[in-house]
Amino acid sequence: MRLLFSALAGSLFGLGLLVSGMTDTARVQGFLDVAGHWDPSLIFVLGGAILPMVFAWRIAVRRRVSVVGEPIPGMPEQVIDTRLLAGSVLFGAGWALAGFCPGPALASLGWSGVGGWIFTAAMVVGMILHGFLQRRRRAMLLA
Repeated sequence: MRLLFSALAGSLFGLGLLVSGMTDTARVQGFLDVAGHWDPSLIFVLGGAILPMVFAWRIAVRRRVSVVGEPIPGMPEQVIDTRLLAGSVLFGAGWALAGFCPGPALASLGWSGVGGWIFTAAMVVGMILHGFLQRRRRAMLLA
């Protein structure tokens, strides 16, 4: 049941990204180019994503388990530290330069061409490298 809901949610998310234009790199870069030819249309996409999540989090806070019976994780810590700021800068720079972030990159693999595949491969390598460095850092702290 969990896999079915995951597949449905992922498919709906990917379809939403395609329909909204979030997989169009030129549109995303136009949105991020506030000093040039700014395209504000993605504000509606972002607002359309945030608004339902306000209600979803209000409901989730009251529940202990999800609809499929899995425990609902707690809210993440709200600490602004160097790691969060550095990660945000890297994410924003990658999004601005490539016009992709992780969700739309995966959603556009079928049509994005070589550039989309290179971006996704680099993203996956970065995730693996980050995991490796985190495990190494923890091991050094414990030793």
